Amino acid sequence: MRDMKRIYQYGFGAIFSLLLSVVGCKSDKEFLTEVPPTFYTVDNAFSTSAQIDQALVAIYSQLRDLWANPSEEGWIFVLRGNGTDMYDVPSIRRGNSFNNYGNINPDNGTFYNAYSTWYQLIAKANLAIYSADLEQIAWSSPEEKAYALAQARFFRAFAFLNLGELFGGVPIVTEVTTQPKYDFARTSRVETYQFVIDELQAIENDLPTTTGEGGRLVRGAAQHMLSRAYLAQGIQLQTDGDAAAAQSAFNQSVANADKVINGGTFSLMKSRFGSRQDEEQGNVYWDLFQENNVNYQDGNTECIWALQIDYAAYRAEDGKSKLPYSRTYGPVFRDGAPAHLTGTLEDVGGRGIAQMIPTMYTRDEIYADKWGDDMRNSDIVFRRTFIGNVASSPYYGQPVPWDVIYNGSSDATTNKANQSLCYPVSCKIATDRYTGLADGENMSNLFRDDYFIRLSETILLRAEAKQRLGDKAGAATDINLLRERAQCGYLVTAADVDDRFNLILDERARELVYEESRWNTLLRMGGTTAVERIRAYAFWPEAKATLTFDYNLWPIPNTVIDTNKDVPLEQNDGWKNR
Repeated sequence: MRDMKRIYQYGFGAIFSLLLSVVGCKSDKEFLTEVPPTFYTVDNAFSTSAQIDQALVAIYSQLRDLWANPSEEGWIFVLRGNGTDMYDVPSIRRGNSFNNYGNINPDNGTFYNAYSTWYQLIAKANLAIYSADLEQIAWSSPEEKAYALAQARFFRAFAFLNLGELFGGVPIVTEVTTQPKYDFARTSRVETYQFVIDELQAIENDLPTTTGEGGRLVRGAAQHMLSRAYLAQGIQLQTDGDAAAAQSAFNQSVANADKVINGGTFSLMKSRFGSRQDEEQGNVYWDLFQENNVNYQDGNTECIWALQIDYAAYRAEDGKSKLPYSRTYGPVFRDGAPAHLTGTLEDVGGRGIAQMIPTMYTRDEIYADKWGDDMRNSDIVFRRTFIGNVASSPYYGQPVPWDVIYNGSSDATTNKANQSLCYPVSCKIATDRYTGLADGENMSNLFRDDYFIRLSETILLRAEAKQRLGDKAGAATDINLLRERAQCGYLVTAADVDDRFNLILDERARELVYEESRWNTLLRMGGTTAVERIRAYAFWPEAKATLTFDYNLWPIPNTVIDTNKDVPLEQNDGWKNR
């Protein structure tokens, strides 16, 4: 997607002509006084509906960059899950760990970047909403205007939902701010979620069921987010002691998920499809992550909303139109197992530099014992077979055993480092068929679209809401929808649904690895869920040693608190005086 074009710009020739016309005719003071022909304000910056749509495209583009992280910003890796139970950093990047709580406090730039970025998106949405009603804007139909407003309000609600899950109650800003303001007041977390719910309900029916253009918002996206917002609100209401209101929220979470799951538009893909369906090596889960297979318009009824990547645009003008996943998420066998595996080709998962790695929990523990027969852990999906490619290796031309990869040294410290650099490769971050090699591209980037919302997550939201309603059998049935599609040899029953929600969290890890924002999930669950799982599953020992306090929200950045000088903003529990 292209960034919104600048509304106006001054050309050098025009300025030079203006200077010639005034030289020698005015005093120095008059000459140096700038008198622009007009000032652009929120009331005259937009003159057509097409410009408002460009403002919306700019938000789509910002979300794409926030998700795909083409610039490889460290704080975005955290936003995507670094520092949780699922992801950590390798030995070569241990200084970038987000698990050493001796270095993590409200001044940490990650918190400010996340907080401010969501508010930047809100500001863009507010401007589009305000401008849509300007008298000079001519819309082709009421439906065109309604859809534009629905997209903008969805984006605003989505941003506040993320803020609520990560930071709790935050100031609700719905107006375009044109003057410095220092008196923002926090709402409660329940109120923040309620704003999200009200916004999404207001625009739900103004979003189309489907679109002809990939990446544009549809009704199912709003219904999915309503399910997520009601679930989050119910958890907070339960924490606040309002059991009746919590039950009502959980019921609404289920009802909105039902609209998506049972509405007739979306369904799990259960048979081979798409651009590589005739290849014997694949399976339907693998198909979900191949080029030209991601969008609903590609025949993928599991896709509810996807970010758009375009290789031609990348080559021509948009260098951020890429998924740098092979580079940023890929292993570094050439450092971790150099005696047996080297290079940066497809056989080792591409040109990985391991900015963020799966923990042992993510890569191995969730598949131990009875979870071995799972399509999501098949070698084509989560590749564990790597053929030795170093001529001097005793495993040259043969699979290198993981015990050799993990524990090939007599030194325990070296082995731990090697384990951090070497790990199975998901089909979500690598491919055996890289685009652009003939044009000089290396095996760093994927050029396929990627999911913001996939139906699997809607099903898992519903399973969690059912469990919180006391319907463990219903939760098990939903989890089995995914297990059956993955051809698991073992389905679950109500007896397997534990009260700590480990079953739900483990299933999310299997199904949504490299897809969900794990911080949002863990913090949304409240209590000590996040800190307990970080202590249990973080790759490096610093987490357990330094995470000596409990928290269930990220801190409000100190910069935000200090700047808001006219109204005190209370710091979240666990972070005060840190």
